[in-house]
Amino acid sequence: MVNLKIDGKDICVEEGTTILKAARDNGIDIPTLCFLKDINEFGDCRMCIVEVEGRRGFATSCIQKVEEGMVIKTNSAAVVEARKVVLDLILSNHHRDCLTCTRNGNCELQALAVKYNVQKVEFEGEQSHYEIDDKSPSIVRDFNKCILCRRCVATCKNVQEIGAIDCIGRGFESRVSTTYEHSLNDVDCTLCGQCIEACPTGALKEKENIEDVWKALRNEDTFVVVQTAPAVRVALGEEFGMPIGTNVTGKMATALKLMGFDKVFDTNTGADLTIMEEANEFIERVTNNGILPMITSCSPGWVRFAEKNFPDCLGHLSSCKSPHQMFGAIVKSYYAQKYGVDRNKICVVSVMPCVAKKYECSRPEMEVDGARDVDYVITTRELARMIKQANMDFPSLVDSEFDAPMGEASGAGAIFGTTGGVMEAAVRTAVDTLEGRSIDRIEYTEVRGETGIKEATLNVAGREIKIAVASGLANARKLLKQIKEGNSPYHFIEIMACPGGCVMGGGQPIKNSKTRATVDVRKLRADALYSIDEKSVIRKSHENPVMKMLYDEFLEKPGSHVAHKYLHTTYSAKPKYDIGE
Repeated sequence: MVNLKIDGKDICVEEGTTILKAARDNGIDIPTLCFLKDINEFGDCRMCIVEVEGRRGFATSCIQKVEEGMVIKTNSAAVVEARKVVLDLILSNHHRDCLTCTRNGNCELQALAVKYNVQKVEFEGEQSHYEIDDKSPSIVRDFNKCILCRRCVATCKNVQEIGAIDCIGRGFESRVSTTYEHSLNDVDCTLCGQCIEACPTGALKEKENIEDVWKALRNEDTFVVVQTAPAVRVALGEEFGMPIGTNVTGKMATALKLMGFDKVFDTNTGADLTIMEEANEFIERVTNNGILPMITSCSPGWVRFAEKNFPDCLGHLSSCKSPHQMFGAIVKSYYAQKYGVDRNKICVVSVMPCVAKKYECSRPEMEVDGARDVDYVITTRELARMIKQANMDFPSLVDSEFDAPMGEASGAGAIFGTTGGVMEAAVRTAVDTLEGRSIDRIEYTEVRGETGIKEATLNVAGREIKIAVASGLANARKLLKQIKEGNSPYHFIEIMACPGGCVMGGGQPIKNSKTRATVDVRKLRADALYSIDEKSVIRKSHENPVMKMLYDEFLEKPGSHVAHKYLHTTYSAKPKYDIGE
């Protein structure tokens, strides 16, 4: 242990602790900008500087380790003045259109400028001007707002192990860019959006579809259906000041109805449908010597990663569409027929925690008989902005239910939003089917938690089934390498592109670096989904009466010709770099 003093407070911490962590663990705030715990800890921006008694210059607290007897000042006049100079220099080459920026009110640079009362930029001079990259259906990149913190670079390279972006150039010409400075759309980017979550400013954001949705809602000839993913309901409230992980399902349903959607449905129902097909596909592969391990295909960022980096492994992917794509196809077929709605007048809007879903719904494979499964995808953040535009006091809204019959779902559908949830939901149905009876066991805690790769062995109907769950593309790469080398021990694998699963998707409310360092956001959101599951009367997808109705009246049985037409798709190899000559 090391004894030191910070701002007059006696502190004892473990040897090897940084000054920043020692301070924060003891309730002393030190501002940061480039720092991202466990991801980007290089001390580039110098906002976290502190004074150490007896030493010349300043210490960079995010990388400087504590030493016995240190006396530290975090808020002296010299430190404050130095931080203001750092801020001034950053702002001098920053496009300061804050009022029209998506991150207005949730920008770490803006917050620091307010904190240090920066009302005028002293070092005005030449500013960089770069073309905005908005070619991708998912992500918009505006380098004019980049502060070169490199948090996005570190996330892409170290967490996801993709490396689609990096720093190039020197001095004033330094910038974050891509291979040959092409669009993110045309390089080895999975469109997972984790770079957006890491960015402290508005340099990275989702491709917005808010006006498209408002236009559809204003069109009296359009029947607008909305569906909401499980992870959205446990994060949306954060955009309105509610505690992290608050379940706002009822308020969200009310808000969507007040906004004018003709029907408000639940993607959890689509998740149950996915399990019906996915569990059946797995059983077919196991019993008929099909390609194993089978890998889930609900995460479009993961699918794009596989198509670009492991095309020879695509046969391992489930042919099932993701829940919201399945649901859209059913709304425009079964639902349209049953309730007499012209499918050509139906507009399906999906509210997703994921920016890659925008790309997914635009894929040419995602349509049936010329009708797109899903017309627009908006993120949790976009829905929050729409609710604010509609002038609603969201926390005060009364709760309401999803519309029947496509709003009934099992608890298994709810846990799709967290890593391990798809696997657990699939196992509940697969085990019952293979055993030919309802098994008392419902929870499979072996696949829960934040560990990057989780595994378990199940004994089912005399068979030994090995399963694995990977969260984040770096972990996905490890499992794919095993498959490619022919030594994978697994039968069934779940992969989600985003570390932690959909609850930490690239379209979820953005948390600043301090919150990310001190609060387990993933656990709070995931726990809320598990709570929904625990409180559900129906906890297995195949026990959802809506599933029985769908198969009896339309789909016939899991894996049928009709089911394949509407609920399954194909994947193909994609070039890592689509940049022409």
